[in-house]
Amino acid sequence: MRFVIVTGLSGAGKTQAIRSLEDLGFFCVDNLPPTLIPKFAEACYKTEGKIQKIALVIDIRGGKFFDDLFESLNYLKKESYKYEILFLDASDEVLIKRFKESRRKHPLSPAGRVLNGISEERNRLREVKDRSDNIVDTSTLSTRELRGVINKIYGEEGQVETQLMITVVSFGFKYGIPLDSDLVFDVRFLPNPYYIPHLKKHSGQDDLIKDYVMSFDVSKNFVEKLEDMLKFLIPNYIKEGKRQLIISIGCTGGRHRSVSIANTIYERLKEKDFKVNIDHRDINEDVSKKGGKKL
Repeated sequence: MRFVIVTGLSGAGKTQAIRSLEDLGFFCVDNLPPTLIPKFAEACYKTEGKIQKIALVIDIRGGKFFDDLFESLNYLKKESYKYEILFLDASDEVLIKRFKESRRKHPLSPAGRVLNGISEERNRLREVKDRSDNIVDTSTLSTRELRGVINKIYGEEGQVETQLMITVVSFGFKYGIPLDSDLVFDVRFLPNPYYIPHLKKHSGQDDLIKDYVMSFDVSKNFVEKLEDMLKFLIPNYIKEGKRQLIISIGCTGGRHRSVSIANTIYERLKEKDFKVNIDHRDINEDVSKKGGKKL
């Protein structure tokens, strides 16, 4: 079992660090009172291997409870529970800038100067820093660079972060563009099955509609160009740290063309081993009073 205690100065990046550890498969707990560490460790070790990687964030937000940290660490050592400490640090100048940008008060100086709080926090954390296994100075690190450092230290050989989760959404413009869209594509220029009587009642889920939509060169060219764009974008999104990508494809009512194209893109992304979901938001939205369905 790998048991990591994440601590350090307020504003130095503990939140980003714990998110990165979570992406690496760690079971993460934020702001656990240090006095509870022994009980928590015992519970985890009793899972008989079901929990292999654990990360706890411990910092001065715990107030007077933080003083129990060393007693808890000594208990872990006495009971032969292996643990390691990750300490995040940054320069005073950078920390002050981060607090000003976020407009947050320092927890040790809520009514005074941020610098006073930082100085007091450094003094209180000096001993735990000396006992740390890994010290990371985030003064010059971007979020992406910090994540890379965490991956290098705590990622297993050959392990990568949780993949980008892609969701392909079909929708109808008459019902509005999905609010969480990252990329939006309008396929209303494609030939419309709605105006063909024997196709009208079907949806893009049916092979009859998909075969019709994809029988046109303009549809094939669009899909090829969109796939080529996504092949360029997705690796760069992953590199930059994006965790979710919503690709929205719309036609008039979200029943025929958008569904067919969304399914085609979904299948092609899945073939390339991307983690991808499909969501046909409006496929059954437009139902007439007679029970018939329109585009």
